[in-house]
Amino acid sequence: MGMLSRVREDIGAARAHDPAARGTVEIALSYAGLHAVWAHRVNHHLWRRGFRSLARFGSQFARFLTGVEIHPGARIGRRFFIDHGMGVVIGETAEIGDDVMIYHGVTLGGKSRGSGKRHPTIGDGVAVGAGAKILGPIRIGAETIVGANAVVTKACPPRSLLLGVPAVERPRSSGAHGLALLDPEYHI
Repeated sequence: MGMLSRVREDIGAARAHDPAARGTVEIALSYAGLHAVWAHRVNHHLWRRGFRSLARFGSQFARFLTGVEIHPGARIGRRFFIDHGMGVVIGETAEIGDDVMIYHGVTLGGKSRGSGKRHPTIGDGVAVGAGAKILGPIRIGAETIVGANAVVTKACPPRSLLLGVPAVERPRSSGAHGLALLDPEYHI
């Protein structure tokens, strides 16, 4: 898939997840979360080719511009969308699947200072609410919803609903399949 196709796909993801999204040009020019993801692709490319200092400089410059810090070592899938952007932190060994959406203030962080896998793996189709923290080398199952400000330190199966501090898995209604946005009822 070419670079232009990926850009179109990212803009389509923004349009699909954000009801305030309007024209293609407006989205391309004014969505800091998209800019952060695009910068990450360049920085990740440099990182994988051994230009690690240059990649780190690029990620810090993108952080300065967008308010989103994505370590260049993080692996991010297709159609990843960060709504509002500001305050998002994604660690070096984090892995993010396809069609994932996160809101501002989310941290995909580590719990230890050791080497190796320290950050979470986020499955396909996961939505993470504003301010949520997902910490440690845990796996969040596909199509899971993490409520705003939840603190998740344990793995969960696919299609979970995680709420609270520490996050507890709650039952999910049968009609919630394919839910694109978080239920405001759970925004505490």
